[in-house]
Amino acid sequence: MGTRALFREDAYLTHCEARITAIDEQGIQLDQTVFYPLGGGQAGDAGTLKRADGTTIVIADTRKAKFEGATPDDAVHVPAPDQEAALAGLTVGDTVTAEIDWAQRYRRMRLHTASHLICAVLPYPVDGCSITTDYARLDLATVEPIEREAVEAKLNALISGAHDVRTEWITDDEMSARPELVRTMSVKPPMGLGRVRLLRIDEVDLQPCGGTHVRNTNEIGVLRIAKLEKKSARTRRLVLELA
Repeated sequence: MGTRALFREDAYLTHCEARITAIDEQGIQLDQTVFYPLGGGQAGDAGTLKRADGTTIVIADTRKAKFEGATPDDAVHVPAPDQEAALAGLTVGDTVTAEIDWAQRYRRMRLHTASHLICAVLPYPVDGCSITTDYARLDLATVEPIEREAVEAKLNALISGAHDVRTEWITDDEMSARPELVRTMSVKPPMGLGRVRLLRIDEVDLQPCGGTHVRNTNEIGVLRIAKLEKKSARTRRLVLELA
């Protein structure tokens, strides 16, 4: 039995009750979780696991589980280095309350959604990306010059346009038949579970993505381009920050 990824159903869930299914050198696995594991360019969530006796385990990171038969949704919650006392006596079958660092997650949701808007403003293939708490970095495969002020203006117009953001699902076979939906060269669509999750920003963008996003573009707030540089002869690097 794998991990049920509750964040794919509702990115606004901040906590859930869960049962421990494995404890090993990778970390702690749960039967369900609100924690997003590192992947697709987005950083893994931090937060806490609260035990039935009130003891709190600090989780520093979340990664995808590595074991034979693991699916993209199987997550490992990585305790902070100083959690030996909090982990004492923890066993498979114990129940915990898993709670993410919401302030950190919400900033990433806003920045990740903004990165999709960049794909609409600058329709070039993405050759690398990173979504952190502080910034969103995109490497765009183009030799064309990019004008900072014009891009910022178009980006913030889309944000203030209050476009609804929602997820849709298609089968793996349907995804394979629609390669034009894939915008990233470095990250493959989240396939392997029989269906693929698409992110639709109404009237703006549609592409496969397994990350977390806001429900409406107006939640992003004002953005600025903190850095715009020529990474290589064929790549331009753009870094977005919340203003």
